[in-house]
Amino acid sequence: MTVSDETIIGAIEKNPEQGFRLFMRVYKEPVYWHIRRLVVSHADAQDASQNAFVRVFRSFQQFNRGNSFKAWVYKIATNEALRILNCSRDMMSLEQEGATVMQLRSDEYIDYSRVEAVLLQQAILSLPPKQQLAFNMRYYDDMSYEQIAEATDSTVAGVKMNYHLAKDKIVKYMKSK
Repeated sequence: MTVSDETIIGAIEKNPEQGFRLFMRVYKEPVYWHIRRLVVSHADAQDASQNAFVRVFRSFQQFNRGNSFKAWVYKIATNEALRILNCSRDMMSLEQEGATVMQLRSDEYIDYSRVEAVLLQQAILSLPPKQQLAFNMRYYDDMSYEQIAEATDSTVAGVKMNYHLAKDKIVKYMKSK
């Protein structure tokens, strides 16, 4: 059974504790994987997910019912992932430029028997951040261009452009390997 965002919002407004349990049941896994695709590391994804859910809980009263709930949640999750990435980049030296790909290779959560999946992840990680976000949110999270634009403070045209550029670069990367 699919639970709608309106049902989740209503449940949170009626009984915050039960509503947030419902919210977590629906959003816990997709938000974790959205963040995970950005930060790569399981530990970082767990930290960012937890921080994102705390922020959603604390700022729920600020949610504008005229906007997409999913886009709002993903905006918070994306900001948490980017915060962790920025902290990691600040700590990383120039000698460790390939650390993200090495981290991907050392991750026990990736099935290396599926070469195509590994290549796809490497291709995605090679993209600029805006293209990476547009591709991940459209391809993996099945978000509309409008929701992605709302979640990334962009325009629909900008999201479409970033998605198509990302798709072309990924295809080119995959063919080159």
